[in-house]
Amino acid sequence: MKLHSLLGNSQKLDGGAMFGNAPKAVWQRWYPCDEQNRIDLNCRCLLVQEGNRNVLLETGVGAFFKPELRERYGVQESDHRLLASLADISLTPEDIDVVVLSHLHFDHAGGLLSVWEEGKAPELVFTNAQYVVGEQAWQRALHPHPRDRASFIPELPALLEATGRLERVNGTRSRVLGDGYRFHQSDGHTPGMLLTEISTPRGPMLFAADLIPGKAWVHLPITMGYDRFPEALIDEKHRLLSDLSTRQGWLFFTHDPDIACGQVIRDDNKRFSVTQTERDLALSW
Repeated sequence: MKLHSLLGNSQKLDGGAMFGNAPKAVWQRWYPCDEQNRIDLNCRCLLVQEGNRNVLLETGVGAFFKPELRERYGVQESDHRLLASLADISLTPEDIDVVVLSHLHFDHAGGLLSVWEEGKAPELVFTNAQYVVGEQAWQRALHPHPRDRASFIPELPALLEATGRLERVNGTRSRVLGDGYRFHQSDGHTPGMLLTEISTPRGPMLFAADLIPGKAWVHLPITMGYDRFPEALIDEKHRLLSDLSTRQGWLFFTHDPDIACGQVIRDDNKRFSVTQTERDLALSW
């Protein structure tokens, strides 16, 4: 098994929104902001290569937004950075066999779509892939709440369903992925978010999605303003981090501006953190 961290398009988002009720005096020590109060964020994806199969966990925000929306949501590049990252390791979109989506917010699923062009409808770029998404997250995308309706891409569910290669998961396992992968479900950020756990010889690797978007959010009280149910999210974090720390598990971060992953530890004061952090990931595990 070989794991690659792949960078998609990056964003600048409001630091206050990213840190919920944590004051700026606290979060600015971790991530400095610009004059608009925005912090740098990545949209990082995880590629798992096993034999002849390429499994891609998430696709980042991509470049599907028209220019005014790209500006609104702080997307920094106009080209499709994930496709460039794949090309850097000699892969094309057609080489991706499976795409796993933790949920369908645009900053995690927008990279499924082609680059915006005036007057042209978006298309799926991973034309040979099977798609895996949780049933509850799927239903949320079809019937969003007014609070998070703007986070979804209205045309995306129909495009995915039309492929005939969509698996909507109920439970902890995927028929498409097989026994080397299992899911933890989280409802604190958005109902039905799937966190993929991958079995590796160095211990379990958990794709933390928006439960723990980066290193700073490992600290239990820290949540995002975008989270639907912050107190429930903290409880979910506690359970998962407790479990991973006893199993020498790792977290993979989608949005951290600096690091791709780290191993979970718990200190004598019962506080969680990550060690052995890696900025990039291109390793055989």
